[in-house]
Amino acid sequence: MTTLIEVINHGPIRELRLARPPVNALDTELCRHLIHAINQAMADDVHGLVLSGSERIFSAGMDVPHLLGHGEDRHKLLDSWQAFFGAVRTLAESRIPVVAALTGHAPAGGCVLALCCDYRIMARSTDPAQPNVIGLNEVQVGLVAPEGIQRLMRRVVGHHRASQLLIGGEMVPAERALEIGLVDELVAPADVVPRAVAWLGRLLKLPRQPMLHTRSVARADLHEALHADLIQLDRFVEAWYAPDAQQALQTLVARLGSAGRQPAPDAA
Repeated sequence: MTTLIEVINHGPIRELRLARPPVNALDTELCRHLIHAINQAMADDVHGLVLSGSERIFSAGMDVPHLLGHGEDRHKLLDSWQAFFGAVRTLAESRIPVVAALTGHAPAGGCVLALCCDYRIMARSTDPAQPNVIGLNEVQVGLVAPEGIQRLMRRVVGHHRASQLLIGGEMVPAERALEIGLVDELVAPADVVPRAVAWLGRLLKLPRQPMLHTRSVARADLHEALHADLIQLDRFVEAWYAPDAQQALQTLVARLGSAGRQPAPDAA
């Protein structure tokens, strides 16, 4: 059986490593495995979580070829998106702190997962010609980010900057992401996970219940953003079939195919 989530324990802290080569694209199965892994951590009384990816790529976002493979079957498409938003909500509603260990690119769905975490540590770009990037680039692939997802970006970088990034579907290089607060730290690639564990370790030294209660209050707007009324999944699925969206998505798939589906900062 293929392991889609690698579980690595660091004392009371558990690392959940996305493990779906080559780019950790989020298909229905991976999303459901992530939900299960987070819930299992709660059941095991883990005190903190690190969500990580593979070298050079955290997650390339939703698996567009997988979604297009559903064809006109709206039920299957809705099921896939429900699995994704189920993973997003499970992460956002985690009753323990979560750090996103962004080992590389985090476009679209990968960025959404990161925005649901308490803290984001990203790998510093080692190649100036191909910097690590993060962002919500749905517009570039013919989609509209729902209001709830837009709120996730606003709560991190502010209304005006979020609107500019979202309208342009901009992918932000790691160094600029740090400047605007989209990520909290930049470190060498090998240090991303150790720094995430260390950050959680410091947090866990605080009085536990006051810290957790304060965290819950501070994240109330995050929970509200992901309410079904602000996601409007039925409308989102309907827009998926719009001609301009389909054309942009097919173009993306062709580009992914020609690149051998290597890390691509423009997935959905």
